Amino acid sequence: MSRRKKKEKRIILPDSVYNNAAIAKFINQVMRKGKKTIARKIVYRAFDIIKEKTQKDPLEIFEKALTNASPLLEVKPKRVGGATYQVPREVRGERGATLAMRWLIQAAKSKKGKPMKEKLAEELILASQNQGVAVKKKEDTHRMAEANRAFAHFAW
Repeated sequence: MSRRKKKEKRIILPDSVYNNAAIAKFINQVMRKGKKTIARKIVYRAFDIIKEKTQKDPLEIFEKALTNASPLLEVKPKRVGGATYQVPREVRGERGATLAMRWLIQAAKSKKGKPMKEKLAEELILASQNQGVAVKKKEDTHRMAEANRAFAHFAW
């Protein structure tokens, strides 16, 4: 019985090159300070590097990387009495994809000494092979959820 208006879901149009909404969303996440053309260049050049290195379709690699980096479980803090418990929750599809994108970008940013397009390409290739920082982050999240399984009954 909330008095608040329901938040409208924004529809993100597919990108112009691959005609894929997930890539458009990924470009938006790479974007900093509203500089979309720069974000587009980074992502598309990263895709060119992927095509060069793997001789495979970059779209395929991107989707595989997303699937491999998407978590199925996460922990959310919940206060009960005076204590805060880390309660494991299932991750909905869209949130899983968003988290995977965020982790892939963070992992690429954390590397040093190369242009962003190369770091991003590298991270996407690694994630598509079930390796890399983003996949490790997913495994850590799953481990944390597993360790806190005793508090699952607090889930709301």
